[in-house]
Amino acid sequence: MGGTEHLTVQREGATLVLTLNRPDAKNALSLSMLVGLYDGWIEADEDDAVRSVVLTGAGGAFCAGMDLKALAGQGMEGEHHRDRLKADPDLHWKAMLRHHRPRKPVIAAVEGYCVAGGTEILQGTDIRVAGESATFGLFEVKRGLFPIGGSTVRLQRQIPRTHALEMLLTGRPYTAREAADIGLIGHVVPDGTALAKALEIAEQINACGPLAVEAVKASVYETAEMTETDGLASELKRGWPVFDTADAREGARAFAEKRLPVYRRA
Repeated sequence: MGGTEHLTVQREGATLVLTLNRPDAKNALSLSMLVGLYDGWIEADEDDAVRSVVLTGAGGAFCAGMDLKALAGQGMEGEHHRDRLKADPDLHWKAMLRHHRPRKPVIAAVEGYCVAGGTEILQGTDIRVAGESATFGLFEVKRGLFPIGGSTVRLQRQIPRTHALEMLLTGRPYTAREAADIGLIGHVVPDGTALAKALEIAEQINACGPLAVEAVKASVYETAEMTETDGLASELKRGWPVFDTADAREGARAFAEKRLPVYRRA
């Protein structure tokens, strides 16, 4: 497993847990964090033993966005990773899930601040859990900046446009309950339990056929902007091959034999 000084990686069964680990800065994005995130997504993609990913933050915060001190010219921690960015100038966008979509389901476990770049990364995740004191928002306009992590495109596709525009144009904070009410997150749980809830959901996913799970996720995103006719045609292309797999046969046998299936991705 990889990881950097600002991004820890650990396994919880078949779940890869990526933890933004810069608590003294409310997990503001650093180069070390971005490199670790990118490597974590690739590890999840390439390791068949990983069936889901949980993204969370250390120290009671998720992510406070970009390091504004670095933006102001005071330097960004993790300069020793600069060669990685030179080798792949798109690395930071892939790390923030702007230019990369992991094959495996990604569950966000949010406590505390999830603002600016944190809310932008959140939009690249699939399932979202937050502690009741969590704070969300896109503060860029208040700083004279632009939310270039994808929010002007993605947010209106994930929540009603009126709510998306209010969040984008006011730069105000949103409580976890407000975020749930507008559909930005799916679960609000007691503070300190977001990770446990995310791992619970991950375990439910991990118990399902991995080939089916990956195909379903891919189909949802592939067909999101298609017409219904094109989407249904695309779904058949993506879905039919799943029926001709050992996973599907094992699922059927397990059902008939009234036992839990044992999936082997084949």
